[in-house]
Amino acid sequence: MPVSQSSMNSKRFSKREVFGWAMYDFANSSYTTVVITFIYSAFFIAHIVPEELSHMRNSLWAAAITISTLISIFAAPFVGVICDLNGNKKAYLAVCTLGSVIGTACLYFVGPGNIALGLIFLVISNTAWMLSESFNASLLTDISNKQNIGRISGIGWGVGYIGGLLSLIIVSLIIKSSPHDSYAAYINENQMAMLFIALFYLLASLPLFAFVKTRKPENSEFSQLRATELAKLAFQRLIQFRVLTRQYPVLFHFFMAFLVYSAGISVVIKFLGIYASEDVGITGTELIYVGATLQISSMVGAIGFGFLEDKIGSKPAILYSLALWIGGIIGIYFLDKISLLLGTSLTTSFLIIAFIAGSALGATQSCSRALVGRLTSPEDSSLMFGLWGTFARLSIILAMAFGPLSDLVGRKNGLLLILVYFVLGGVMLMRVPVNKTDQSVRLN
Repeated sequence: MPVSQSSMNSKRFSKREVFGWAMYDFANSSYTTVVITFIYSAFFIAHIVPEELSHMRNSLWAAAITISTLISIFAAPFVGVICDLNGNKKAYLAVCTLGSVIGTACLYFVGPGNIALGLIFLVISNTAWMLSESFNASLLTDISNKQNIGRISGIGWGVGYIGGLLSLIIVSLIIKSSPHDSYAAYINENQMAMLFIALFYLLASLPLFAFVKTRKPENSEFSQLRATELAKLAFQRLIQFRVLTRQYPVLFHFFMAFLVYSAGISVVIKFLGIYASEDVGITGTELIYVGATLQISSMVGAIGFGFLEDKIGSKPAILYSLALWIGGIIGIYFLDKISLLLGTSLTTSFLIIAFIAGSALGATQSCSRALVGRLTSPEDSSLMFGLWGTFARLSIILAMAFGPLSDLVGRKNGLLLILVYFVLGGVMLMRVPVNKTDQSVRLN
C-alpha cells in the first residue's frame, strides 16, 4: 500500500528557505551558462584545441563532458543514499560546490594548446557541478509540499536563469577584445572570465547555507555511524535496486522517458554555443545576445510552466514543452529557409527560435524536477534525486553521440538526432501512468 504523505502535504514552508534554495540555482547556473553552454565551450574548441587537431574539436569537448558524466553517474546514487541516512545534505552540497568553484577557477591557467590541462579542470568542475545539482534538488522536498512543489521548482529554475543571464552580461563586459585584433588580450579576458564565474558561483551560493535548515532523517541513529559504516549501508541499499524499482514503479517508468528526452536537451546545452558560432556565424557580442535571449525565455518558461504544472499536472506540462522543443529544432534545421521567408538575417531568425527553445528548456527541466518530487517519499528524497541525476547524466552519454556524429555528417544533419530524442521521449512519456493527483507511490 502507498506510504502516507500527510506530513509532506501539510508541510509549511519558510520564504527564507525558498529564497536561499532558489539562490543556489542562481549561483550554479552561472557555471553551466558561461562555461558549458555559451562562452568557454566555443573558446575551448576554437582556441585551446590547436588547428592541427581541428578535426577532433567536437570529440574532445564531448570527451570531457562524457568522463565527468560517467563519474557522476556512479557517484550520485551512492552519495545520495548516504545523505538520506545521515541527513547532512548541506555538507555534501558544500563539498561539491567548492570542487566546482576551484575547478572553474583553475581554467584561468589553461591557454592555447593546453588540451590535457583544460580537460582535467573541466572534468573536475563539471563532475562536482553535476553532483551538487542532485543534492540541491533533493532539498526541494524539504522546503515544499505537494500543493506548491511545482511553483517552487519553477521559481528555482527561473531565478537560476536570472543568474545565468546576469553572469553572461558581466562576462560580456570582461571579454571586450576580438581574437582578430588583439589575440593575447582576448585569451587573457576569457581566462579572467573563469575566475569571475568561480567567485560568482561561490558568493551567490551562500544564502542556501545560511537560510536552509538541516533536517534530521527519521532514522536519526544513522547520523552517528562512521563513514565506513554509512558507505557499507549505502552499498547494501543500492544493490537492492530491483526492490526500489518495485517500490516506485511509476517513477522508474518516468525515468526511462526522462532519459530519452533529456538527451535532446543535453545536446542543446552542450553544443548550442558551438553551433551558433561555427554554423550560424554568430560570434562575440552576438553570441552574448543569443545567450541572453535563451536565459530570459527559459526564466519565463520555468516560472510560467511551474504555475501551469500545479494546475494541469506534470505530465501534460512536460508534453507541451516537448512540442515547443520539436518546433524549435525544426526551425533551426530550416533556418536558411525561415530567414529567407521572413526577410531577416540568420542571427535574427536564430534569436527568435532560441526564444522558443529557451521557454521549452526552462519548462521541461522545472516540471521534470517537480514530478520527481511528487513521486518521491521524503525519506528517500536524496536517493531518488540522486537517481534522477544519474538518469540525467546517462542522457548526456546519449547526447555525446552528437559530437562524433556531427564530425562525420555535419552539425546541421546532427540536429535530426535531437529531434529523434524529443519525439521518442514524448511518446514514452505518454505511456507513463501519471496524472495530476499522483502523490508518492512508494509501495511496501
